[in-house]
Amino acid sequence: MRLYSLLAAAKINLYLEIVGSRPDGFHELIMVMQSISLADRVTVRSIGVDEIRVRCDHPLVPTDETNLAYKAAALLVERFPSVMTRYGGVEITLEKQIPVGAGLAGGSSNAAAV
Repeated sequence: MRLYSLLAAAKINLYLEIVGSRPDGFHELIMVMQSISLADRVTVRSIGVDEIRVRCDHPLVPTDETNLAYKAAALLVERFPSVMTRYGGVEITLEKQIPVGAGLAGGSSNAAAV
């Protein structure tokens, strides 16, 4: 892999119910959601060093290990360590169109694209 780029669609909740708490601090949910045409562009590029880097020009988006796209890449490295050893790490570039903190799943869709 050298580079790939995907659109990560926003979504709206048509129904949302919190049905419990999880030990990791998140909630168990029942949801019905619909994707919408608003989307971020997520580009993942091989960088040949054993690192995960996140770039984003939006000032409210973290570019460290707290970013959900970073966490998704880190989980892949944890599950498939030989891939990082063989090909090196990645640089993830997020081009934000989905408003941050608007409840439209921008961070989650970015992580799913990764």
